[in-house]
Amino acid sequence: MRKAFVYLNSEAVGTLAETADGLVFRYDDHYMARPNAHALSLTMPISQQEFKSAYLFPFFYGLLSEGYNRVVQCRLLKIDENDDFGLLLAIAHTDTVGAVRVVEQVENLPFEA
Repeated sequence: MRKAFVYLNSEAVGTLAETADGLVFRYDDHYMARPNAHALSLTMPISQQEFKSAYLFPFFYGLLSEGYNRVVQCRLLKIDENDDFGLLLAIAHTDTVGAVRVVEQVENLPFEA
């Protein structure tokens, strides 16, 4: 099972995990307690609930490249072109268009703000 921390403007927002049934996103309790907390997207409002999906959430899918650029990235990184979550983990820790970063969780390192 692969897991990742999600950051918005360098603030720890939540976790994204791969399960046997698909993907699960959950906001961090400390982030939700902040008065200036913003939702990542309209489809994932700030909530205690876990958001579940059989495939990569559209918000995170939007962080991925498309077409020829995606093919080249997958070949260079040796990632299956159908592994959206794997590609997200490989590129979204530094190479994103917006303020969101997705950093793969290695072992049991703590979630840092």
